[in-house]
Formats: sequence, C-alpha cells, structure tokens
Amino acid sequence: MPQTRRTGGDSRRRRERRVTPRARAYIHATFNNTVITFTDPEGNVILWGSPATLQPPFKGSRRSTPYAAQLAAQEVTRRAVDEGVREVDIYVKGPGPGREAAIRSIQAAGEHAGLRVRSITDVTPIPHNGCRPPKKRRV
Repeated sequence: MPQTRRTGGDSRRRRERRVTPRARAYIHATFNNTVITFTDPEGNVILWGSPATLQPPFKGSRRSTPYAAQLAAQEVTRRAVDEGVREVDIYVKGPGPGREAAIRSIQAAGEHAGLRVRSITDVTPIPHNGCRPPKKRRV
C-alpha cells in the first residue's frame, strides 16, 4: 500500500500581511547604534531595521554614525510603504548621533513615496534625580 506524503498544508502557518495605513515609527538612538521600528497603532511590530541589518551591514564604530542611521531609516521606510503604511507618527528615544538623521531620512523618503509624517515626539526618559552617585574618593 503506497503511503501518501503530506505536502506542508496545515502544519506550517504563513504570516498574514495586514494593511495598516497608519503606523508608529520608533527611533531608538543610542551612542553605539540606531534601531528603527515600525508598529501598528496597537504596538504590534510590522517591521524593524538597524545599520547592522543592511546589506552590506555596518560593523563596529561605523554603526554609530548618522550616515548609517540615515541609510537604515531609508530602507525601513521603503519597506513600510511597501507594506501599505501611508501615515506615521515618529517617537524618538535616546541621545545618539543618528536621531536627527533618521528623522530627516524618514521625512524625505516618505515625501517621495507618499508617506505623511503626522507628528514627531521625543520620549527620551529624563531622570528626576537619578541614581545615587558613588562615594567620594579619599586620597
């Protein structure tokens, strides 16, 4: 009796693509890297990218440059427009060198592709008194 082979069907799930015309772009700019994440309004990640995910990837100290953040933001914005994003709210966190370059890059790439930037918000956490400093040195 010949055995029938199952060809993938119900055991594997395909990721369904949801068209979200409105999204949020989170730019997390640290001193060593810049991560750009696009989410839907509920906070579910649509796609993300950083200078390390580009082809060819930026490595080492080149990853922390504004140019690397600009290229990463252009690539992620292009992919977001392909997913169907038409309006975006930008949330920026962190003091890194790539934050302004990433914002400008999303705005510029969005103008060419029909993406409208609705708002830009800085959500960098500010310490109200911070951690207790180390004790004074006695020499």
